[in-house]
Amino acid sequence: MGNRTPLAATLAANSISTAGTSLTLIGVPWFVLETTGSAGRAGVVAFCATLPIVVAALIGGPVIDRFGRRRTAIASDAVCAAAIAAIPLLHFADVLDFWMLCALMALNGFAHTPGNTARYVLIPDLAEHAGTTLPRAASLFDAVSRGARMIGAALAGVLIAFVGAETVLLLDAATFGLSALLIAAGVRGVRAAEPRKAEAPVSLRAYGTELREGYVHVLGNRLLLAVVVMVMFMNGTDQGWNAVLLPVHAESELSGAPAIGLLTALFGAGGLAGALLYGAVGHRFSRRAVFTVCVILCGAPRFLVAAVTGTTLPLAVTMLLGGIAGGVLNPILTTVVYERVPDRLRSRVSGALTAGSEFAMPVGGLAAGLLVEGAGATGALLAMGGIYFLATLSPLVFPSWRTLDDVPGAEPVQKPVPQTEVPTPAPVSSSGPSRPTPGP
Repeated sequence: MGNRTPLAATLAANSISTAGTSLTLIGVPWFVLETTGSAGRAGVVAFCATLPIVVAALIGGPVIDRFGRRRTAIASDAVCAAAIAAIPLLHFADVLDFWMLCALMALNGFAHTPGNTARYVLIPDLAEHAGTTLPRAASLFDAVSRGARMIGAALAGVLIAFVGAETVLLLDAATFGLSALLIAAGVRGVRAAEPRKAEAPVSLRAYGTELREGYVHVLGNRLLLAVVVMVMFMNGTDQGWNAVLLPVHAESELSGAPAIGLLTALFGAGGLAGALLYGAVGHRFSRRAVFTVCVILCGAPRFLVAAVTGTTLPLAVTMLLGGIAGGVLNPILTTVVYERVPDRLRSRVSGALTAGSEFAMPVGGLAAGLLVEGAGATGALLAMGGIYFLATLSPLVFPSWRTLDDVPGAEPVQKPVPQTEVPTPAPVSSSGPSRPTPGP
C-alpha cells in the first residue's frame, strides 16, 4: 500500500481551485453585464482573460520543471487569489476602471495556467506513489474536477442572486488560497514534485531548447496533433458559450444568474457521472468508438437547443446529457497523453498541448460578443454551434484517430508456434500496458 496523501491532497486542491474557477466563470461575465450592460465588453474581458492563458502555456513548460511542480502550483494559486480579490475590493472602493478589470483577469489567466499544468502532470507519479493504476487516477482526477465544477456553478448562481457577483469573487479568491495551502502541506516526499536539476545552465538558448522539445514531441505524434486541433476549436466555442452566449441567453430568456448556475451545475453533474462511469467500465470498450460518439454529443446540441427554445427545461436536459458524454472524454485523452509522453518531457509537452488546445479561446469569447451585437443571440448560437459540430467530426475523418486504442510499449501477444520442433519459449508479458519509454 503506497502513500495516498500526496494524491489526495492534489485532488482536493484541484477540486477546490476548480470550484473557485466556476465561481469566476459565472461571476465575472455577470459582473460585466451588470456594470456595463454590453455583450461586447463581456467578450473583451473574456479575450483579456484567456489570451494570457495561451501565452503562459506557450512558454511555461520548462519553468515548471526548473521551479518545481509543487512550488509552481502554490505560487500560481497565491497570485490568482490576489488578482481575483482585487476586483471586488477595487469596485467597493469605487476605483475599478474597465481596463483594470481586464488587466486583473489577464493576470489571473497568466498565473492560473502553470498551476493547472503542474497539478495535471503530477498525477502519474502520484498514482504510482499511492499504489493505484493510471487510468483510475486519471478518471478520479477528472471526476473530482467535474464534481467541483458542478458545485461551484450551483453555488455561484445562488450567491449571485442573493449577495452579488462581488462577494462570489471574494469567495473564489479564498478557494485559491486554500488550494495553495493543501499543496504546501500535503504534497511532500514526491521527487517528481520538486525542482529538477537543470540539464543545462540557465540561458535563453537552453530554455529555447527545452521549450522546443515539447513542441517537437507533439508535432511528431499525429494523434496528439489531431487532439490539439480538434480541442482548440471546441475550447474556442466553449469559451464563447461560457463567457457570452449563456449569460446573454439567461439574461434575456431565462431566470438570470440562477439559471446559469443550474445549467452549468447540471453539465458538471453529467460530467462527473460520465467520468465515474468510464473509470468503472470504460476499459471494456474501444476507446475510439466511445470517444467518437461522446464527442459529437457533448457540445453542439446545447447551442442548437438554446437557439430554438426560450425555456429552461429543454436546455437543462441537453446540458445534463451533454455533460455525461463530455465526462467520458477527458479520462480517455488524459490516459492517452500519459501513455505517449515520457515523464522527462511531460511538463513541456503538457504546456504545448495546453497552448494549442486553448489557442482559439481568446478569439472565441471576443467573437461571441461581436456576433451577438451584429447578428443577434440566435445567429451567434447557430454559428458557433456549427463550428463546434464540424470540429467534433474529426475522429470520423482523420486516420490518425485510428491509433486511439493503441498502447505504446505494450508487447503483442505471441502467436502459437507450429510444433514441428520444440522452440525456445519467448516470454510473453502478462502485466498489461506498460508506460512509454523516454524519447521523442
